[in-house]
Amino acid sequence: MELIPSFSIDHTKIIPGIYESRVDVLGEELVTTFDIRIKTPNAEPAIAPAAMHTMEHVIATYLRNHPEWKDKLIYWGPMGCLTGFYIIVKGRPAASEMYPIMLDSFRYMRDYEGEVPGATPVNCGTYLMHDLPMAKWEAARYVDYLENADKSRIFEYPKAEKLKLEDGQEFYDS
Repeated sequence: MELIPSFSIDHTKIIPGIYESRVDVLGEELVTTFDIRIKTPNAEPAIAPAAMHTMEHVIATYLRNHPEWKDKLIYWGPMGCLTGFYIIVKGRPAASEMYPIMLDSFRYMRDYEGEVPGATPVNCGTYLMHDLPMAKWEAARYVDYLENADKSRIFEYPKAEKLKLEDGQEFYDS
């Protein structure tokens, strides 16, 4: 089988950032998936599942109530590798255009006080698996990173070259 696009990115070169992962056409609408990378893959510890879960709840609630983004948001959820999130939005904004809303979202998470939205047995399938202090710590770290990052490097995936083996199998090499 052919690798899906997100597996064809050279994960040894990804740094935290905001990357366009894919663009799909649904009917007459464009839908864009962004990779919101918080951790450097395979180089730093993944985000703890309970913190990731809390970030999912708080930021999803923030985005779904945001006056500008609530009608553009299709999905906000964690990556299986626990190094970031995927956000799927209507249209095709550039990765750099996602910067302000992602910065605002993670600032909101960093500063969040109170009960985690939807963290009850009625609203959540694993309602006891939350860690608000760690989620706030991870968000603060990412906010600091985004505010100080080299903007020329955090919006474009590192390039990998597609190579073919003699047997026809394809792989990516950096």
